[in-house]
Parts: sequence; structure tokens; C-alpha cells
Amino acid sequence: MSERFAIVLAAGKGTRMKSKLYKVLHPVLGKPMVQHVVDQLKALQLTNITTVVGFGAEKVQEQLGEYSEYVVQEEQLGTGHAVLQAEKYLKGRKGTTLVVCGDTPLLTKETLQQVLDYHEREQAKVTILTAHADDPTGYGRVIRNANNEVEKIVEQKDASLSEQKVQEINTGTYCFDNELLFEALHNVSNDNAQGEYYLPDVIQIAQQSNEKVVAFQTEHFEETIGVNDRVALSQAENYMKQRINEQHMRNGVSIVDPLNTYIGADVRIASDVVIHPGTVLRGETTIEEGVEIGPNTEIVDCHVGAYTSIRHSVATSSDIGERVQIGPFAHIRPDANLKDDVKIGNFVEVKKATIEQGSKVSHLSYIGDAEVGSNVNIGCGTITVNYDGKRKFLTKIEDDAFIGCNSNLIAPVTIGKGALIAAGSTISEDVPSDALSIARSKQVNKEGYTKKYK
Repeated sequence: MSERFAIVLAAGKGTRMKSKLYKVLHPVLGKPMVQHVVDQLKALQLTNITTVVGFGAEKVQEQLGEYSEYVVQEEQLGTGHAVLQAEKYLKGRKGTTLVVCGDTPLLTKETLQQVLDYHEREQAKVTILTAHADDPTGYGRVIRNANNEVEKIVEQKDASLSEQKVQEINTGTYCFDNELLFEALHNVSNDNAQGEYYLPDVIQIAQQSNEKVVAFQTEHFEETIGVNDRVALSQAENYMKQRINEQHMRNGVSIVDPLNTYIGADVRIASDVVIHPGTVLRGETTIEEGVEIGPNTEIVDCHVGAYTSIRHSVATSSDIGERVQIGPFAHIRPDANLKDDVKIGNFVEVKKATIEQGSKVSHLSYIGDAEVGSNVNIGCGTITVNYDGKRKFLTKIEDDAFIGCNSNLIAPVTIGKGALIAAGSTISEDVPSDALSIARSKQVNKEGYTKKYK
């Protein structure tokens, strides 16, 4: 089988976005548009991917990393000129080149695979991915001849009135014979309303050489949406949200209110999970079976074990075990490691801490930079005082300890196994196993003292 290449067009500034953020880096369900595109291309096992960058080149390269090679389009002279910048990597190589736009985040690997296979099966030199649009305004039109063969593609600004009525639109995605592509690009003219070098002009050049040009029409117009402004960005977000939610529901996930549930493309969810309204799941998150999430919960880059419950809470970059109860109104910050059967209650914050099996932090506490053993009970208002203004220190609480309410544990400090900390204590020294530690001022009552104020 011949080699397959891809070129991602990501050099446009995107002035209609009216944003300081480079257009293709605008997120759809938490992931930049161009990352969606490259992730789908990666699944096709191509020989290489070349991304054409311009404005914001460094940020795009930082986002995509080593999964692509990069070329810079210094001047924005059109799509044909953009593709030509990849010549140094691809000129003279035999195979098929897939050209896609970095602002088409809804394209799937299945559709891209179909157009590649169709192109090679038809032994075509050019294949255009097209779609039927109820309202084709703004799109290039695919013009066919009396034999239903592709005659040309005409841009909106260059189309006649009759051509503007055509509803088969050019999606901006193509397959080319790689050698023909770069030979033809040198013959593309900018004699048009925009004064630009249009990539679709390669089609007419191929036809003039009696080369085979075909079109593959996808059934999924919504996949082909190009995002040029905030309205289209919102539409892309809604389409992707619907597609992802439906896929999870068909796989056995109960989403109570799909319209108000946002699940990222890389999130993995097992069956028999229940997701309540207002839930946001993003990043490399994995949810195991039987979990109940929400309402109004955000989870990012976490692993959540089976049969855990998380309500009205936020969790980020953490590992959460099985049968854990979190919330309402808890904040699980990065590097928390909650083992099985842990309870994290209302208004509890956990950061960079391991809490072993069966331990409870039921309410109004901060546990940071800590190692908490199993079957520990941490009372209301407990704080691990971990920061002296310059450095962070570790608090260790061993198995079966009991921390009374409103206790301050000033790190570095170790609370021994089975120890008991009296309520209201400020602990600054290690506590031996099975000891009772009391660190608070003696109570003094001044009888009749308040009468002078009345």
C-alpha cells in the first residue's frame, strides 16, 4: 500500500473570532480545535502529519508537540499557498495526501478513512469531500457537469447566481495524489476576487491534464462545519456534545439531562454510571462502573473507581478509589489519592494528600501535603498547616487516629497510630501512638465581667 500523508491548515489568524487567542486553539468541549483534528488523523496511522502554522505558531506547536511536523506560512496568501509550504517535506514522494483544515473539529476518523479509501479505490488524482447543505451560504460550491462529474469548485464570492443555488458544498477536505499536488500548486493563479491562491484550483489543473477527479459526499454535514466565529464555535460545541453524549448513552451510561452535561472527547465511562445535570467531565478522565456523578460537578483528569459518588464538587488530576463518597461542595485538588471507602464531606479541600481506606474527613477541613492512614476520623474544622511562607511540609496521621474538631496540625508533624487529638488543639510536636494530646489554653471564667458593658 502506498504512503499516506496529511497536511493540516492552521495558519489563519481568525479575525472574525475577535479574540487574542489563535483561532484553531479555541476549545470545543475543553480541547483546542486543531487538537481534535490531529487526534483523528493520528488514528489513521499516516506516514506523517504536517501542520501549516502562521499567527501564533509557537502556541500551536506547543499544543500539538511531536505528533506533527511544522511549516510556517509567513504571508496569508490563500489555501493553495499554505499547502505549498509543506513541499519541503512531501515533494516527490509517492502516495496520497489528505488536506484538512484545523478549524474543523467535528471531522471523525471514520469519515476521513472513508474518503481516503474511496480516493484510492477510484484511483483518482483528486477526491473532494463534499456535503449537502440546506443553507450553503459562505461555502464553495461543487459544480457538476451533465454526466454528474465534478467540473469545478467555485468560491462564494466568485459564484454566479445560478452557482450560488447549488447545495453541494466543498468541505475544504481533499485527497490528492501527492506528486500531482505539488506539481499543480506551482501553476495555481491568484486571478480571483480575493487575489489569493486557492487550493481548489488544483482540480481544474488536474482536469486539464485529463486526470481523474471525483467527489465523496458524506452523510454527516455537521462533521464538516468550519469554525470562523463564535456562533460557529457554539454550534460545533453543541454538535460534539450531542454526539459524545449519545455514544455514552448507547454504551450503557445514564445521562439524566444530556443538554446540560458536558463530556470531553477523551473521557472514558463504564456502564451503569449515572450522570446528573450540570456535570462537566474533561481531559483524561476515566469513570468506572456504578459511579454516580453530580449534579453540578466538574471532574478533570481523574480516575474514579467503581461505585463512588461525587456530588456538587470539583476534582482535578487525582486518583479516587472505589465506594468513595465526595461532597457536597468538596474540592479535590491535584495529586489527591483517595483510597477505597474514603468519605470526603461538605466544604472539605484535599490537595496533594493520600488518604487510606475507610478514613473520613466529613466537613469543613483542609487536608494538604498529608499522608493519612486507614480508619482515621478527622473532625470538623481540622487544618494541616503545611506552609510557612516559603516551603511546604508534610503531615502524617497514622492508622486509627482520631482528630478532634478545630485542630491545627502544624507540619512537619506525625500523629501516631490510634492517637487522640483533643478538640481545639494546635499540635506542633509529634504525638505518640495511643496517646491523648491536648494543646489549648486553660479556660478561665470571669464571673460578672460583662455587666459593666450593659
